[in-house]
Amino acid sequence: MTHTARRMFELLEPICLVTFFADECNEELAALGHRTYWDGYFASRAAPLGRVPAQVVHAAFYNFAEGEAARHIPSAWETIPPAASLASRERGSAASLRRILGEETAGSAGLVRAADLATKAATSAPTEGRVMYAGMRTVPVPSDPVARLWHAATMLREHRGDGHVAALVGARIGGTEAHILSALEHGIHPPESFGRVHHLPKERLVAVMDGLRERGLVDAEGRFTDAGRETKQRVEALTDELAAAPYEALSPAELDELAAELEPITATLVAAGSQ
Repeated sequence: MTHTARRMFELLEPICLVTFFADECNEELAALGHRTYWDGYFASRAAPLGRVPAQVVHAAFYNFAEGEAARHIPSAWETIPPAASLASRERGSAASLRRILGEETAGSAGLVRAADLATKAATSAPTEGRVMYAGMRTVPVPSDPVARLWHAATMLREHRGDGHVAALVGARIGGTEAHILSALEHGIHPPESFGRVHHLPKERLVAVMDGLRERGLVDAEGRFTDAGRETKQRVEALTDELAAAPYEALSPAELDELAAELEPITATLVAAGSQ
């Protein structure tokens, strides 16, 4: 099932990425009244949690620097209810999928079947210890097949994300440190130039890199040590293991069918960059 979890992540992630890379979701959130991309991001992604304080959003999202959530929560909800932001995110994401996939694929029996099987998996895992996933489980499943596929993929993404956070906590890897290790894994050097962290104060990034060096995870030049690479691999392996539970609800034949139906959908999205 660990292999299955990794394969399904590879197939489902491009579906989720339209939310962040394509225009429609951002346009929907802007039309709703959100002033910036990040206002819409925090307001819509955190919406299933309800009107929780910024500290709770920061804890649940995990990989944002201290204070980043507080710049958007709760101010982004002061005039726009969380439910409205959530609905806009779903509507815009589904619109992106329809445009990229085209009318024939978006209306196909294969997509409907993929949406149904993904939803069966996404609604079958335990919620204990899975804050973001539990929040998504409270959101009604859309009736429209394209929106339902996006919704199921996003539930599974949040389930996996909760497990990834647990793996990072267990390895004593903080949110900014996780970005640095991911940058190194993708060959970005210096890792501080990675888009998710390059905007942080220089002194913050220096402290993070110094801490990773002290632990023997990066070397003097800011590259992986053997211990650092092994730590990153261990976190990813545990993330896959913890992400397996939803797929236990599907039979081997259903898993094969889901993969087969997703493959052409994912290929189209990957070719378009999910945008």
